[in-house]
Amino acid sequence: MKRIIIVDDDPGIQHAFTLIFDPLQYEVTIYTNGNPILNDQYAKPDLFILDKQLSGVDGLDICRYLKSQPSTRHIPVIVLSASPHIFSQAKLAGADGALEKPFSVNALRNMVSSHLDLSGQ
Repeated sequence: MKRIIIVDDDPGIQHAFTLIFDPLQYEVTIYTNGNPILNDQYAKPDLFILDKQLSGVDGLDICRYLKSQPSTRHIPVIVLSASPHIFSQAKLAGADGALEKPFSVNALRNMVSSHLDLSGQ
């Protein structure tokens, strides 16, 4: 079973992620902030989904951290944001993909599936 870690501090969005990924039988872990990631207190997933706008550490900073670590640099990271500039910002941070909010469920599912397939995991 593929594992996804999601970092988003909005309870409504967290619930939406559960509805989006449950039918696909992914094992989803949701954190409200980046502390477990930055403190290496999590089981390594097959993919990360990070909200850019978090209280505390920015999702792009978490992405940079993940991509700088030998143990996680190969794991795909998708960054989500309401900002129209997220695509260039995410690329500069080393993200493997980005989606602008609001996004379609199919767009997110397709991006996740594509990155999981490409990672060969």
